[in-house]
Amino acid sequence: MRFWSVDLVVSGFTDEVDSEGDERDAEARGGVAPLIREHRVLPPLIAPPEKLSGSSSMAIGLMRRAIARVPALSPAARAVIYREHASEAAAEAKSSSTPKTFQIYRWNPDSPQKPDLQSYEIDLKECGPMVLDALIKIKNEVDPTLTFRRSCREGICGSCAMNIDGRNGLACLTKIESGGGATMITPLPHMFVIKDLVVDMTNFYNQYKSIEPWLKRKSPPENPGKENLQSKEDRKKLDGMYECILCACCSTSCPSYWWNPESYLGPAALLHANRWIMDSRDEYTKERLDAINDEFKLYRCHTILNCAKACPKGLNPGMQIQNIKRLERTN
Repeated sequence: MRFWSVDLVVSGFTDEVDSEGDERDAEARGGVAPLIREHRVLPPLIAPPEKLSGSSSMAIGLMRRAIARVPALSPAARAVIYREHASEAAAEAKSSSTPKTFQIYRWNPDSPQKPDLQSYEIDLKECGPMVLDALIKIKNEVDPTLTFRRSCREGICGSCAMNIDGRNGLACLTKIESGGGATMITPLPHMFVIKDLVVDMTNFYNQYKSIEPWLKRKSPPENPGKENLQSKEDRKKLDGMYECILCACCSTSCPSYWWNPESYLGPAALLHANRWIMDSRDEYTKERLDAINDEFKLYRCHTILNCAKACPKGLNPGMQIQNIKRLERTN
């Protein structure tokens, strides 16, 4: 793209004419006559290159405003310059696109085709920074049949959990790697697939339900109709557990859960079990410990700690499971 220098001295252009000859020249030029007697320093018509690094529409907008600020140009001259440089700006923006390929697991239970990886290519300059942004763009603009879960886009609901480049995580919190090869996206491992990236969470939620994740008390409340209070120190003991969003990233990264999904409760359910065991307001601590004191429910955990690496909230379920084991020995 050509740029006009700020110190370039050129003849100004105007719709005014000084003589009949100039008037004839103006008519031949479409109303643009050279003003011979006046020379001006022409300000830059195009912004510096760093201003044009965005989309072509931004570049064209900058040119339009720059050309409009030149008082010595007639509308016809501005139109000529605008058309010439607008086409160059559009070509430059197109050539500076950043393509990215995503290989996404596809399977439709209503189709006889076997599961496979389907490739999609998008321009990262026209997409948000997260993997979920890319998935939404592909679904909205390329392939509306692509199926996945998503909701809050803030790392709170846990709906968009999936395996991205071999690691479990939330698509809304995982940034797109601009360099390197294609990004591979598959469902959470060792889960029954319903369609594409959607997995069956029934067993996972049933295991969570089995630990009875609610406050249980034997004595009547001290203040009926009001909340059960606890000290700040007791409340602090729940940190690192209550933040779990049940996305299943930890459980589906655990080899013990892969091989024993029906009998081993898994990191997420056991983390929540410890959350209620440690709650000072709960009065069923012994019963909770007895309910999970089983060689499969609890002791299939071998402290591999894949769960801690996979947790998008930075929690450590393995440490909470170790705490349950210590309490079992002293119970």
